[in-house]
Amino acid sequence: MRSSIRFIRQGRLVELDRVEPTETLLDYLRERELATGTKEACGEGDCGACTVALGRIRDGRLVYDPVNACITLLGQADGAEIVTVEDLASDRAGLHPVQEAMVEKHASQCGFCTPGFVMSLFALFHSAESPVTRAEVNDWIAGNLCRCTGYRPIVEAGIEACREPRTDRFTVQAPETSGALGFLDDGEDLFVGDQTRFFAAPATIDSLAELYEQHPDATIVAGATDVGLWVTKELRDLPKIIHVGRAKGLDMIEDTGHELIIGAGATCRQAEAHLGRLDPDIGEMMRRFGSKQVRSSGTIGGNVANGSPIGDIPPVLIALGASVHLRKSKNVRFVELEDFFIDYGRQDREPGEFVTSISVPLLEDDHQFRCYKISKRFDQDISAVMAAFRFTLTDDGTIDAVRLAYGGMSAIPKRAKAAEAALQGSSLRDSTKWNKAFAALRDDFQPIDDHRASARYRIETAHALLGKALIEMAGTDSTSTRVVGRREVEDHATD
Repeated sequence: MRSSIRFIRQGRLVELDRVEPTETLLDYLRERELATGTKEACGEGDCGACTVALGRIRDGRLVYDPVNACITLLGQADGAEIVTVEDLASDRAGLHPVQEAMVEKHASQCGFCTPGFVMSLFALFHSAESPVTRAEVNDWIAGNLCRCTGYRPIVEAGIEACREPRTDRFTVQAPETSGALGFLDDGEDLFVGDQTRFFAAPATIDSLAELYEQHPDATIVAGATDVGLWVTKELRDLPKIIHVGRAKGLDMIEDTGHELIIGAGATCRQAEAHLGRLDPDIGEMMRRFGSKQVRSSGTIGGNVANGSPIGDIPPVLIALGASVHLRKSKNVRFVELEDFFIDYGRQDREPGEFVTSISVPLLEDDHQFRCYKISKRFDQDISAVMAAFRFTLTDDGTIDAVRLAYGGMSAIPKRAKAAEAALQGSSLRDSTKWNKAFAALRDDFQPIDDHRASARYRIETAHALLGKALIEMAGTDSTSTRVVGRREVEDHATD
């Protein structure tokens, strides 16, 4: 067992044996290193001013993921290379190509947000095949906010920097960096602290189960995209942190031919393409799920296990008929995902029990699927209403079976069973029978008023989204029913 956190910083090995469980990466950079180029702003992973890149070996190659340092715990950087804006330029090579493009395109004004944009574009520089499109750049900087310059010159800088294949010193040093990261991947359990206050990162699922059984009062952390806000906004003291990101095998993704099995530790970015292949609507939802920074850190299992009533992924998985796999000590059990959520903040999970994976049945030939995310901002925003529908249709258009799931409509992600019953056996060719389902939604849900949406807005939107799905399946081209038509989504998913 190792008792220190290790990472690569500016070509050197850094080893820390004194780390508070909730110390953030941002606090380490700004307060310990005095590397103040990484800015502190929203403190909740929304604005991107604190963006840094974490380099890790994935599928045999060095990958740089953008993350929000403000809500990333320092211990999560164990085994990675940390790259900040201070590291890009050098006396020998001058400005990094991304920085050069930002200067040439006059893409900075007050400059506060600039380091975050630069680091997001740095990650794009190392991940994309040149040249990149405007849409690709927009996706990569959707998690970065600028309040004075405007986005056009920033997007143009991203296009310019990635116009053709280029190298930087990180590319040149990749073999050396990969070797160092391989050395850090020691396969040992990490435990920093004592039995009353610690940051732990087990190296295997078995050691994770053993540690969590010993400390059922510990906080399980995957990507910290939710827990990080407990620290920065709610100022919670979390004395025991168990990070699951190092547990080998917990991030596996397997397509068995009849179901997709997603390990609870798989990040949204890792799972994005796999889920997108299930249906184009799911791919588009995942593209709008948080930001690149959030998807690089947050996990599918975390979005399920935290039980949020406004999580985007649970309604989709419920509509598909997914089940969740749970483990406590050596005991494993399976629960239908819709039954996993009991009440607000309550899930069917015993002390010391954790989610290991989620099984998602694949869509069959007689299935039709639709999902829609409604939010105030189109990108990187929490849903006011999330709707996901799976219909089983006969050859003549009769609804033989239906699963309707919503988020944002109640204290938990939930099926609309009264509306399902009303649609059962009806025909897509007879819209007069749909009205019973629309009315039944008011029996299924009594949504609340809050700052995201009123109860009236939510119930009317739930009605409208179900109507949209039925109209589309009845033959109306989705390019006339949405901002992004289904045909455009299919094209985007196959690009």
